[in-house]
Amino acid sequence: MRTSGQTIGIALIAGGLIVAVLLVAWLAAGLAGDGDLELSGAVLGGFFGFLFLVFPLVAGGAFLYIRGRSEAATLANVARQRKMLGIIEAAGEISISDLALEMGSNRDTVRADLYDLVSKGLFAGYVNWDRNQLYARQASELRGRETCPNCGAPLALAGKGLIRCPNCGTEIFLP
Repeated sequence: MRTSGQTIGIALIAGGLIVAVLLVAWLAAGLAGDGDLELSGAVLGGFFGFLFLVFPLVAGGAFLYIRGRSEAATLANVARQRKMLGIIEAAGEISISDLALEMGSNRDTVRADLYDLVSKGLFAGYVNWDRNQLYARQASELRGRETCPNCGAPLALAGKGLIRCPNCGTEIFLP
C-alpha cells in the first residue's frame, strides 16, 4: 500500500520528467526554427531550466517517495504490534509459537515486539520463555506482586517495567 508521500513523490518525479521533455523539445524547436535561438542561448536556457524547474521537482519527489517508504514501514510495524496485542488480550494465554504462527512471524520478532509494547506501556502480563507461554494480565493483578505467578519464587527487578523470576526465568511486564 502506498502512502500519500509516496504518491505525491511519484507525481512530482513524473511532473519533473514531463517538464524536462517539454524543455528539451522547446529548445530544440528554437534551434531548428528560423535561427532566432543560438546554441549558447539554448545551452544556458537548458541549464537554468533544469536547475530551477526539473531538478527541484525530481529531487523533491524522490525525497517524498523515500520518506513515504519509511513511513509505510513504520505503519506496518504498528499494525503488526496492534494485531499482536489484540491476539494476546483476546486469548489471555497463548503459546509463543502459536502467536508467531498467527502473526506470520518468528519467536525473535515476537520477543522484540513484546519488549517494544512493554516499553510503550501498552502490555501488562508475563511470559515464560522456557515453557513457551505468554499470559496477558491486568496491571493491577501484577503490581506489588512479590512471588512468581509460575513457580512461587521471590521476584527480582530486571529493568523498567520488567520483573524476572530468578528461579524459572518468567518475565513479568508492567506498564
